[in-house]
Amino acid sequence: MLMASFFNLGIVASVIVIHYEALRAISRLLTRIRLPGRLPVLLCVPAVLTAHVLEIWVFGAAFYVQIYGFELGSLVGTPGSLLDCVYFSFVTYTSLGIGDVYPTGHIRYHAGLEALVGLVLIGWTASFLYVEMERYWNRGP
Repeated sequence: MLMASFFNLGIVASVIVIHYEALRAISRLLTRIRLPGRLPVLLCVPAVLTAHVLEIWVFGAAFYVQIYGFELGSLVGTPGSLLDCVYFSFVTYTSLGIGDVYPTGHIRYHAGLEALVGLVLIGWTASFLYVEMERYWNRGP
């Protein structure tokens, strides 16, 4: 269990750094390029969604490694490919919780951490988008 905890902390730290760097890069890019009106806001949305998808893939790959590399549990309700792990990661990260796939063993801890981190990072994104909208919204069309 100790190994799983350190592994999970590394994954959490990795996705936080990915998110921070993505938001920082987007912000820096928007200040360097001059785009008309509210176009910068429109460009922010797909950029932050791309960052979230990358983070979900990192969590999904971590599920795969923990299941098949470390044998720390399994995903019930799926054959267990990498894409199945990523699907479960999407459901967990977004706190959608469909319930067709669920974890057993020590990876349940990973699933709980991912849900918490997903909630925080989605909130961070909402805050970032709000700030960007405030900056560009009244610029006109």
